[in-house]
Amino acid sequence: MNPTLTRTWSAILFDLDGTITDSAPAITSSLARTFATLGRPVPPAAELLAYVGPPLLAAFREYAGMTPAEADEALKVYRTDYQGPASLDTAVYPGVAGLLERIHQAGIPLALATSKPETNAIKILEHFELAQYFTVMVGASEDETRSAKADIVAEALVRLRAAGADVSSPVMVGDRGYDAEGAAANGVPAILVEWGYGSPAEATAATAVVHSSDQLARLLLG
Repeated sequence: MNPTLTRTWSAILFDLDGTITDSAPAITSSLARTFATLGRPVPPAAELLAYVGPPLLAAFREYAGMTPAEADEALKVYRTDYQGPASLDTAVYPGVAGLLERIHQAGIPLALATSKPETNAIKILEHFELAQYFTVMVGASEDETRSAKADIVAEALVRLRAAGADVSSPVMVGDRGYDAEGAAANGVPAILVEWGYGSPAEATAATAVVHSSDQLARLLLG
């Protein structure tokens, strides 16, 4: 991985949780209430962090050992709890809002590509007045038929093309190995940020890893 990578990107895709926003407090609180509502032991806070990023249906199965039916029920309970004010218990990482504005001003198309339900993701970006910088905003579908990161990245590229954007040289910005792997499945390089929820072991599929918004800006804008 080369942290001094420089390139002219035709479009930039951004993850949301752990990349633009520090949403772990809202997500883990809702998850804790979900486990309690289901009558299950509430995992420690450190374990709940693992749920932030990957599709929740898969996370419930992998981390909590739920059956597909149990995971479906858990997702319904979680989404009911997470609606409204609970989802806004979050903050934009320092320097990120300014970077998104600079990318927009530079005329580079921006796409959101998140595993969070699309409607929730859009509400959060609108709340922080960041939606204005994005050409398209893509998240998981309500029925979870589109939840894998590879499918979300693919849909973001489709919508960018439909909007007239040049997607000949896109790049994905995220914080988890899921982001890099989903991007790679579409032939897209990935830059991972260290301020999110991933671990160093997840960065193996990334083209570069950055530790600050200034360093990310240099890779994206030169």
